[in-house]
Parts: sequence; C-alpha cells; structure tokens
Amino acid sequence: MTAYILGGAQTDFARNWAKEGLGLVDLLREAVEGALADASVDAADVEVLHVGNHAGELFAGQSQLGGLTVSAVPAFTGLPSTRHEAACASGGTALLAADADLGAGRYDLALVVGVELMRNVSADDAAANLGSAAWAGREAVGATFPWPALFAEVADAYDERWGLDPAHLGAIARGAFANARRNPYAQARDWNFEPAAFTPDDTANPLVEGRLRRTDCGRITDGAAALLLASPRYAAAWARARGREPSGVPCLRGFGHRTDSLLLADKLARRDPGGPLFPHLAGAVSDAYRRAGIGGVADLDVAELHDCFTISSLVAFEHIGLAAPGEGGRVVEEGVTDPGGSLPVNPGGGLLALGHPVGATGVRMAVDAARQVAGTAGPIQVEGARTALTVNIGGSFTTAVATVISRGGAA
Repeated sequence: MTAYILGGAQTDFARNWAKEGLGLVDLLREAVEGALADASVDAADVEVLHVGNHAGELFAGQSQLGGLTVSAVPAFTGLPSTRHEAACASGGTALLAADADLGAGRYDLALVVGVELMRNVSADDAAANLGSAAWAGREAVGATFPWPALFAEVADAYDERWGLDPAHLGAIARGAFANARRNPYAQARDWNFEPAAFTPDDTANPLVEGRLRRTDCGRITDGAAALLLASPRYAAAWARARGREPSGVPCLRGFGHRTDSLLLADKLARRDPGGPLFPHLAGAVSDAYRRAGIGGVADLDVAELHDCFTISSLVAFEHIGLAAPGEGGRVVEEGVTDPGGSLPVNPGGGLLALGHPVGATGVRMAVDAARQVAGTAGPIQVEGARTALTVNIGGSFTTAVATVISRGGAA
C-alpha cells in the first residue's frame, strides 16, 4: 500500500539546545508542532506515534521517548507509541514501522518523529556515546573518535581494492558545504572555509582518524524532524478538503530494509571482489526501486544519501547504481551529483553540512524528499523533481534503509 506524506518539519540544526536551557522534550515539541502546522492537521487526528532515537539514555539520561512525545504534545495522550533504535538509521526504521502500521490497516494517520540531543556533552563524551553503535570492546578500540576511525577503515578497504583519490573526497565535502549555504536550516550555512580546507593540508584540514580529515567528517548536531504519514483513504479526504489533487501529494512508493553483521570487519571480509563493498546496501536500494515500480537510478530526479563521512557518500554513489564499483570518482569528476547535474544529491547539504542529529536524520531525509517532489523545497528546490531516493545508514553500513518518494501519480 502507498502511504502519503502530508507535511513535515525540522528544527534549525545550527541551534545548541542545551545552551538555550532546552532539551529533548523541547526538540520534540517544535518538530511535531511544525509538522502538524505544515500538514494543516489537528493533533487529535493522529492515531499512532513512531519515534526514532539512538542514544537518549547516554546523552540525556532519558529513555521512554514515546511518552516524552506525549508530554511534548499532550493532545497525543492515550495513543500507542514506539521508540525505534538502529543507530543513524533510527529515523528510517521509525518511518518504515509507521508505513507498516498503515499498510496493515491498523491506523490511517501516523506521526513519525526523529530526535537527538548531542551538543550537551563534550566532543570526547559525544564520540564515546556514539561509539556504542559499534561492537563495544571489539572494534575502534583505542580510537579517540570511533566513527571516523571505522570509516577510515572503509576508505582503506576502498583504496586497497580500487584506489582512492583524496581529491574526490575533498570535492564531495566542498559540494556539501556549498549546498548548505542555500539551506536556512543547515548547521553549516554560515561557515566559511579556505580552499585548502578541502585538500590534504595538515594545517587547514588536519587528520582526525586514519586517512580521514576534518572536512571528511560530519559534526555533532542537535535536532529533530517530524512528518505526517497517511493511508490512501485519509490522504484522499485530506486532499479533497483542501482543494488539492491526491496525485500531487508526495507518497512513499517503495522501500528497502536490510541488515548485516555489526562488525565492520565481518562485512569487509565477505565482500565480493567483483561487486560492491556492501551487497546488502545495494540490495536495500534495489528493493526500494522494485517496490516503487521504477527501473533504477535513471528514473530518479534527486537523492538524499547518507554522507556522514565523505567516503560513505562515494560508496553510496556506487550502491544506488550511479557508477560501477570502484568508479564513484567519475561521478564526482563529471559533476553528476551537483545541483545542475543529472542527479542532484543532498541539495540541502547532507549530513556533512546540513547536520546529523542521529535519530532525526532518516526522518529529515524523507521530509526533504517529500518537499522536493511537491515543489515546495524553496531555495534548495531541484527544478522538475518528481521522484526522490533516500538512503539512511546505521552504524558501519550495518542497517540500510532506502525509500522512493514521489508524487501520488505514476513515478
């Protein structure tokens, strides 16, 4: 069954909520109220809540985020709620759970919200908290920053197999920050870098872990994003009441969801020499294409890809079909994913520059994809966009969630 995205919202990812004396409940309230207003939906119409969050217990000492969402919006009192955790793919799994609820006919209108508060602790503490999504005590042992260390291993594996040009990673970072400057919600919209910050310059772009440098790495971000997901029956009535055609309402047409071993070393050891680094990621994307009834990457107009590190972006290009394994650098060189390219990627800045509040990212991607296909993305709009792909990754490519979002008519 197709589910429709009636509206959504995100918080300003540049804000430091703890410095403002605010916390998770405030993040939830702002995102949820923004989504309800964007969709012109009354909170009383919502029937079920799905919350994506990775580490509320570690950063804020807070669990039970379903109940906290009700505390944020008391009109939700009495509704069923579930919190979903899949590291950086927590928001994506929350979205798929809501879609399954609607597909099963249990409910007609779901609220999906993702949230993470991470800037309330030191950088070292944040790195340790996020490291819980790796296998504790077995990988990234001794690393100051576990995730840069693990994704540096991904870069090493890529380099060993095909060769890795640092200039390609620098170009990906440069493009992300350029895109973010047009996005009023982006964490890095006002940041400025000298040209050397996107090169292997030890002063302007120092090493963080392994071969990965500062601009190769996503930043710690506070934020929340929310959307309203509706059944065809509810969406049709909603559209009629507003004088709109259901064919113009964004919908979730297809999805893919696969999981591999927690250990990065296990995944890299099993790789097919002639295939992509992470077959389950390619499989999740293929599942989304198939379920959406599209032929593949050529049918897309825009994509939101999980670029927590520049190397994850390069890997994603190959796993969605933009390039053969080992040829992702060509995509960068030819400007394929630039705003004016054949498939603009992360026009709002992506995780590198828009920001990566871990539990919110998968929901934020869906909100931005829906706005793109509805033509309401404002300064980051891709002209003529009708079909979008999102790819949300948890851990070291452990959890893969892909969705195809298009207008309600044929993709």
